[in-house]
Amino acid sequence: MSKIFTPTNQIRLTNVAVVRMKKTGKRFEIACYRNKVISWRNKLEKDLDEVLQTHTVFINVSKGQVAKKEDLIKAFGTENQTEICKEILTKGELQVSDKERHSALDSMFKDIATTVADKCVNPESKRPYPVTMIEKAMKDIHFSVKPNRNAKQQALDVIPQLKTVMPLERAQMRLRVLVSGKEVRKLRDKIVKIVTKLETEEWDNGTLNLICLIDPGHYREINELVTSETKGSGLLELLNLKEVVEGEEILE
Repeated sequence: MSKIFTPTNQIRLTNVAVVRMKKTGKRFEIACYRNKVISWRNKLEKDLDEVLQTHTVFINVSKGQVAKKEDLIKAFGTENQTEICKEILTKGELQVSDKERHSALDSMFKDIATTVADKCVNPESKRPYPVTMIEKAMKDIHFSVKPNRNAKQQALDVIPQLKTVMPLERAQMRLRVLVSGKEVRKLRDKIVKIVTKLETEEWDNGTLNLICLIDPGHYREINELVTSETKGSGLLELLNLKEVVEGEEILE
């Protein structure tokens, strides 16, 4: 029976994601595990062995053709395969099929809709919308996913657009503000201008105790105001991350 020989400069890999880079007129590729390249670039995955299938630089991953040592030195100034793999991993172009790209965009579309549903409510009922309703509204406004931005950023971008086709507002935070001092009345007036709703206001020997609802986007502004005006002696307490109808509260 005749034997089949595999050339020693060929390595066969399966279930692989390829990252490609062109340098000095030549193509270099590395073989990575699916879903790990993005995690590495977002600094979520730090173990290189979890990302690379092999610390080998190829000229063609699918054919298993390994890059020549002299080509690596000419292009990268080193023959250290691990260091070259890191450079390609960071700066190279991730090769994905149309099917994979479509699947990734679909998944991100759902993530964005889920984030919007989690952060917003119907202003009339104070209840969250089902994710499916948010998805439908996103399709109605012809929202297109940007693969290079994360779901949270895009959710914040799409909220103002969705308001044109449905009643929608950010779920409110409930805060307690406890402040005292000579300038407390001025501070109170500044805070009241920012809040959505003032629920209670109590004065006790010059100390102000406020409970209010705010848009989450104003939290940092109020926090900086209280810290600077009271020189750190004021108290800002987060009572609820979200103010929604009883039984429908979901924490961020």
